[in-house]
Order: sequence, then C-alpha cells, then structure tokens
Amino acid sequence: MAKVTYEKDGRIGRITLNRPEVMNAIDDEVPQELADCVARANGDPGVHVIVLSGRGEAFCAGYDLTYYAEGNGNGQATQDMPWDPMKDYAFMMRNTELFMSLWRSYRPVICKVHGFAVAGGSDIAMCSDLIVMAEEARIGYMPVRVWGCPTTAMWVYRLGPEKAKRMLFTGDKIDGREAEKLGLVLKAVPAADLDAEVEALAGRMATVPVNQLMMQKLVVNQAIEAMGLKQTQMFATIFDGITRHSPEGINFKTRAEQVGWKQAVRERDAGTFDWTLNRPINPGG
Repeated sequence: MAKVTYEKDGRIGRITLNRPEVMNAIDDEVPQELADCVARANGDPGVHVIVLSGRGEAFCAGYDLTYYAEGNGNGQATQDMPWDPMKDYAFMMRNTELFMSLWRSYRPVICKVHGFAVAGGSDIAMCSDLIVMAEEARIGYMPVRVWGCPTTAMWVYRLGPEKAKRMLFTGDKIDGREAEKLGLVLKAVPAADLDAEVEALAGRMATVPVNQLMMQKLVVNQAIEAMGLKQTQMFATIFDGITRHSPEGINFKTRAEQVGWKQAVRERDAGTFDWTLNRPINPGG
C-alpha cells in the first residue's frame, strides 16, 4: 500500500500522507513517495493547484521514532556506527530536498493541517505555499530541545528571526490560533470548517491559469532563495546530524531504548531530564 497517495480531482491534485496507524510518521520511503506525487501533479497540465493533507487523526507526527530512536541499541539512526557526518548529511539532505519538492512545485501547494504537524511533519507543512490549520491542531519542532534541528529551516523565513527563536529555543507546540497570530500559517479555522475553507481557497486558485500561478510562485520563492535559503538548509541539515550524535543526543537515544521513545519524548518536552548529565533534573538544583 502506498504511504503517500495521489488523485486528480478536476483542477486539483490531492496528495495524502497515508500512514494513519502511526499518525503519518515519516520513514525512509515517505519522502520519496511524496516527491513522486508532486511530480505527477506537475506533469499534468490540467492540475492547477495541489492540496496536501494527512489521513487519520493527524497531518504528520514527524519521524517514526519507533525505528529511528527506540530501535537497535547501538546508537545507529541513519547509518552504522561510528558516525560519518557526511553520510548522515547525504541521507538527511536527501529528505530535505524531497520535502522541498513542495516548494519547487510549479503548482502552488495548500497544506491542510489537522491534529498535529510536529517535528519533521512541520518541515513538510512549511515547504508548502499556504497552510490552513484547524484551531485546535498543534504545530512545533520539539526535537530542538534535544535530538534535532529543522533541516528545511523554514521557521525563520516564515516568522522572522525573533519569533523563529521563540519557537526554536523552546520546542513548544502551538495551536492553530497562535500559529495564525504569529504569521506562521495563513489561517486557523474551527475543525468542522477546515475542509470547506481549504476547498474554497483551492477552488478560487484553480480558476487562475497554470502559467500565471507558476510565475507568481517563482517570483515570491526567488525572493526567499536570494536570502540564502540553500545555505541555511545546508547548515541546518549538518547541525541536525550533530544534535543526534552529541553527548546529549546519544543519551536521549539510549534513554529511548531503555524506557521507550514515548517516555523519553515526554521527559524531553517537559524539561524534566538533564541530557548532559543523563539523569532526571533535581527540582532543588
């Protein structure tokens, strides 16, 4: 079964993340399947706009930590140990480039977020052109607390430096209302209205000729790329590998193998574990 599906619906190409049993978590195959679906939409002159969504309870809960964090007991995540930083970079830049197929798509992409778009799932969402969220949905990049750096680096380009730092210094998840207030997403609406809101926007955009949509997207994207997007992504992707293989990163992975990734993530996100000293934080100091 495809982990990312594609169908054409009139002038709309619909791409759907299709691992609902794990909240559409990202494994080794999802990025390539996503890019393949983008290519199908771009290869069809009858498609004017793409709607990207997730099947099930969430848009995307990030990388599949059952495999990447909890897994094998030898410190391995993307390769056999000892760590080769350039091999790690090549693997993660592959995923970054595949996510960026949404950014490079000649057809504009609307991302519909319900449930969660967190960690690597927020990377996918923010490579889209427009994000519409349910008000109660949550978005954030919690691995900045330990074991991750957002490789697409889209936070700063969407939010500006201070608000990006607010998100990346805390690893907080924020709901759709706050995401709209910060300017991270186009709009947040009640969950019951999410489908209708996205369909109205996609329908309106679909009445514009393909070449007009393409030209306007290229102009806006070029302005961002001229700010050094490619170089920023290179640093972010290198740093992502370093975070996972720093002393704190190795301690996090060891903890995940010992107690399960869900507990390790709870401790990380709550700030109750000292990953440098590899022990719970003493509230008294």
